[in-house]
Amino acid sequence: MRIDQLRQFLRALGAKPTHEARLLRQWVQARALEGGRSQAEHFLPLAIRQALPALGAELAGLATIRSAHPAEDGAERLLVALADGQAVESVLLPRDGVCVSTQVGCAVGCVFCMTGRDGLLRQVSSGEIVAQVVLARQRRPVKKVVFMGMGEPAHNLDNVMQAIELLGQEGGIGHKQLVFSTVGDERVFERLPQGPVKPALALSLHSTFADKRAELLPRAPRFDPAALVEAGERYARATGYPIQYQWTLLAGINDGDDELDRIATLLQGRYAMMNFIPYNTNEGLPFRRPDGERAAEMARALNRRGVLTRLRWSAGQDIDGGCGQLRAREAAPRRTARSIPIAAA
Repeated sequence: MRIDQLRQFLRALGAKPTHEARLLRQWVQARALEGGRSQAEHFLPLAIRQALPALGAELAGLATIRSAHPAEDGAERLLVALADGQAVESVLLPRDGVCVSTQVGCAVGCVFCMTGRDGLLRQVSSGEIVAQVVLARQRRPVKKVVFMGMGEPAHNLDNVMQAIELLGQEGGIGHKQLVFSTVGDERVFERLPQGPVKPALALSLHSTFADKRAELLPRAPRFDPAALVEAGERYARATGYPIQYQWTLLAGINDGDDELDRIATLLQGRYAMMNFIPYNTNEGLPFRRPDGERAAEMARALNRRGVLTRLRWSAGQDIDGGCGQLRAREAAPRRTARSIPIAAA
């Protein structure tokens, strides 16, 4: 189910803009559809009232928790089952955030990530993206949504933008608390500024050397790192939100002084911050994280040179919480997809 299909379904039953907004707000804020200060029978058209039980069941079936794995740092990784038997991962983050997935699998094939090992299996619909946020809100408050889970959001742009619009308008999420993460794609810089909700942007850099970055992100668009920073800077200045540059620290690969010098040259004076994320070990992959002191010294070195830098350890380190790991361990065989009457309507 896509959000636009849900809107069309409600309108076909006679929903006015106020009815539509109320029902979508109730759902995305994890409240009962029949709830609120006004009783449904005093507010909604009869046809919608009659459809509410089936609609509620349909929305609840978009995403369900297959397993939950709490971590010592307050994070909780969820394996989320979709209606067709596929599974994605969501992570409840410390400080009222949730990380959601936008694809089952991924086509970018980052060599240090488990998600892309099987390629792209299918897109996650806008309804399924929002349903991950609803699941999170059923467990704890959510004030921030980051699109950094399984998949490349730029490869599922229509669905992600629909989800961002709903979360930013009816979901009560501040626009700069919606963080769109991408390896870099021209369509992102064209489409995101046109939407009614303009999210913050996180760009996966990982190396300042174009050839090395291409090796690490083999099927990402061939964006020269300097050109990517220029595009990011234009978006940051247009929206008023600093760009977050994401850098997975891989020992012996992208943690050298040569990279530090080039990062400083690229980012000095930019409306940006660098997030260093020590690699979260994946069994079967030949990468390792730098030791903690090296990672901390890299962050200090950039801060001394005027580049705002934060060292961020991935949530859920003690439960092997790297993206794609949980699904790889626990994903069950696919089953036949059930029908979706709302889409058919």
